[in-house]
Amino acid sequence: MHTFAYERPATLAEAVALLDAHGPEARLLAGGTDLIIRLRDGSAQPAVVVDVKQIAEMSSTIREQDGIVTIGATTVVADIAASELVKRHFEALAEAAAVVGSVQIRNRATLAGNICNASPAADTAPPLLVYGAVIVAAGPRGTRRIPITEFFVRSGVTTLAPNELVIAIEIPVPARRMGAVHVRRTRRRGHDLASVTLCCSVDETGVTRLAYGSVGPRPVLYVDESGVLADPDGADEAKAPIFERMFGDASPSKRSMRASPEYRLAMLRVLGKRAVRTAIERLAAERAVEA
Repeated sequence: MHTFAYERPATLAEAVALLDAHGPEARLLAGGTDLIIRLRDGSAQPAVVVDVKQIAEMSSTIREQDGIVTIGATTVVADIAASELVKRHFEALAEAAAVVGSVQIRNRATLAGNICNASPAADTAPPLLVYGAVIVAAGPRGTRRIPITEFFVRSGVTTLAPNELVIAIEIPVPARRMGAVHVRRTRRRGHDLASVTLCCSVDETGVTRLAYGSVGPRPVLYVDESGVLADPDGADEAKAPIFERMFGDASPSKRSMRASPEYRLAMLRVLGKRAVRTAIERLAAERAVEA
């Protein structure tokens, strides 16, 4: 393993100062499920590893205030999957968190780390896109909020500066009744990276939001405001052109060992249609409960 310095700052200011001093030569340690592997195989050779688990501003909390649910950057994925607050407002995010890696990984991996790793196959990315999450980042110039739609660039790359770190993820509580679902396709049951990961929501005004990943350089979001996809009695012929527009830009890698581009594109369409139907059913169930 490559030799590196280890720092454990107690404050956010100390962590930012370390990142500002070392820039791309620094790596953050929260859950470490990706970093430790990369340190061992030599693909990451940082000058310093900055352990952020003791920083109060990045605490592992999930709280709701003024219509915003804030998830601290050191919150592990297992806690998100189990959170009643998350399951009540963001059912699809809880579903996605429940299938990240294995049980052992979910007890260590953080939501912030999952998205900062910027894997196109990250299961939590599509739900965060669908729910309109905002990434709270801190750096030498203070705090800024980055819409999740502006966060991902390509595999392994985000719009974070080298001297910035994520301190929280904010998700607005849906203003309208909504049905949402997360679905994925893998080579086998159990622990595996997704060949396709997808989230869909349908709200009571007929707006459909559909996000997917693992079929291009970054996860993407599409919004249909026509009401056609959200219509439970709509004809497949009317919905087909909208699905084609949504999926037309998907470009799976030809080098992936998990599945061929042709298979991924086919499964993207199958899962997309299933997800829309399930989201419609869940919205109907919400309405029935409140009736």
